[in-house]
Amino acid sequence: MNVVLIAAMTADGRIARSESDLSLDWTSAEDRRFFVEKSREIGALIMGRKTWETIGKPLPGRLTLVMTGQPQGQTSVPGVVEFTDKEPERILQELSERGYDAVVIAGGASVYSEFLDRQLVDEVYITMEPLMFSQGVSLTRAGGLPVSLALREVSRLGTDTVRLHYRVLK
Repeated sequence: MNVVLIAAMTADGRIARSESDLSLDWTSAEDRRFFVEKSREIGALIMGRKTWETIGKPLPGRLTLVMTGQPQGQTSVPGVVEFTDKEPERILQELSERGYDAVVIAGGASVYSEFLDRQLVDEVYITMEPLMFSQGVSLTRAGGLPVSLALREVSRLGTDTVRLHYRVLK
């Protein structure tokens, strides 16, 4: 299973101004287009409950798995949006059993950290937006394991935005 982390961040390393911030409010059209294209190509994505709540609707053409501590009481639509409290390894195993060979990790910081700390991520795409929030949500939680990356590609998106593509060194 190829696990692909996709994130947009500011030049000072923030993925949101606050826990309830919606990245669509500050990311570039090019970043949003890349996310749609890449996640549709892969066909499945995993995100946390807070990220799901900021999006608020199913993403067409993809299976969305929402990690939450309380999946009961959530309205799952099999094959479209499913809520789970399973461990990341089990989620990946079940996706593989369903025929998926890759998945996008779509945030937020807790979910990014869960997969990175367990050394489950293979690739990382980071869109660097030309903003600085000076405070807010970091890509990962404090206290996580260090992760070494090898740069595969740098792409210029528009005038001031770049996308970095890394391979995770294990």
